[in-house]
Amino acid sequence: MSARRDPADAGPAPGYRPSRRPGKDELAAAAGATIPDVLAPGLDILFCGINPGLYSGWSGYHFARPGNRFWPALHLAGLTPRRLRPEEQHLLPQWGLGITNLAARTTARADELGAEELREGAAALERTLRAYRPGALAVLGVTAFRAAFGDPAAAIGPRGQPIADTPVRVLPNPSGLNAHWSVEGIAAELRDLAEGIRGTSAGFG
Repeated sequence: MSARRDPADAGPAPGYRPSRRPGKDELAAAAGATIPDVLAPGLDILFCGINPGLYSGWSGYHFARPGNRFWPALHLAGLTPRRLRPEEQHLLPQWGLGITNLAARTTARADELGAEELREGAAALERTLRAYRPGALAVLGVTAFRAAFGDPAAAIGPRGQPIADTPVRVLPNPSGLNAHWSVEGIAAELRDLAEGIRGTSAGFG
């Protein structure tokens, strides 16, 4: 069963800034760790990853592995005024952004999650959406979305059917392992989503 936190317990990660890269044993020891969601009521966009990787589990921050395109794509899309470091994730709600995951537990690879765990994560995500009412949900990973929500035809882009009355867009997985998408391509999808939700051009300029 998933170790996902209840929405009422979510909060900013009590972080520290890693000053070095972890060793192999440290990464292995991070398996099964969890990271608190970054949430606030009424966000513009709630990003939903698949689950934290070992580097994130070790550091305590979402999308923390060097080479992950999430943070640079956010800035390139105009959603943050500068490129944030993972340890600055607690700043996201001031710009209407938040982060959660389909599954809370850390694994070396997303394909270590079973279909049942992803379905449980989808049910928990619906509870999060009803509790926090974001303007849109952005799921970062089409393969996991298909498994979690039983939608084998899902593709990158807007989904016609909302989840818990929240509009949904499926976005590329920003992991560096997803070589099919560049940071520019991911940023373009993010920018299109933000402009649709906010009704104006995204950006701080």
